[in-house]
Amino acid sequence: EEATLLLQKIIFAYTIEQLKTIIVPIGMIPETIEHDSTEEKLFAKAADIVLAKCFQELGLSSSVIKTRSNCADVIAKSKYHGYSLVGDAKTFRLSRTAKNQKDFKVESMVHWRGDCDYSVLVCPFFQYPRSHSQIYVQALQGNVLLFSWEHIFFLLDNKIRENCDFSLKNIWDMSNEIAKQFSLASRHIIYWDKQDKLLCKLTELSCESLAKSFAMARDDIVSQCKMEIGYYQRQIEIIEGYTREQAVNELIAHLKLHEKIKTIKSFIEHIS
Repeated sequence: EEATLLLQKIIFAYTIEQLKTIIVPIGMIPETIEHDSTEEKLFAKAADIVLAKCFQELGLSSSVIKTRSNCADVIAKSKYHGYSLVGDAKTFRLSRTAKNQKDFKVESMVHWRGDCDYSVLVCPFFQYPRSHSQIYVQALQGNVLLFSWEHIFFLLDNKIRENCDFSLKNIWDMSNEIAKQFSLASRHIIYWDKQDKLLCKLTELSCESLAKSFAMARDDIVSQCKMEIGYYQRQIEIIEGYTREQAVNELIAHLKLHEKIKTIKSFIEHIS
């Protein structure tokens, strides 16, 4: 909790230019962070804070929801137009294998909306399913906006900001608009093509500028991929240099065999 408060203090103090440097990378958990570690949980919490800060820079009032279980991560409200929304931030490892619809929790976002008007799921764009997926049907049926860190970056990079004369509510409602034409669309190409064209229309920005922004993001992600590959290659080199004893000890520690024996012994003492 203390670390989370510190992260929020730091990130909420970022300038827009500082924020833009971490929007796309926050969707990628570095491989140097161990699975299920405190650091991994804090990285996920940092993503929530970054999303809340992005909503603030888009002209909304926004905060991170402290309760983690069975609810969205972020809540935001319009200062000028009376609507509200819940946002859910997602981060994935680049080494993550195939994901299924449960990883995106689109159906949960429908329920988490509660009394708010809109639900916005923010994931790394290139981690969304690239073929048929039930999440697109769920998003259209439940009016959940499938958005990405790359889309958020595009809006902020082009100085899109809500004010008394300009509302973003039609952006958060894009899945509803798409559903009027393609209620059963499950192919990603239909969803993203329609949404991106609608986004550009609503913001009066060109589709070419959006494509250029995504190409730059893709190049940055490829650079990050190469760094992560380098990390694992170094790990392989270290392991290849192990003595037999070191290798055995590392494997025993990795499998947590001593801890499992200790737990079973503790259970014997308990029932005795």
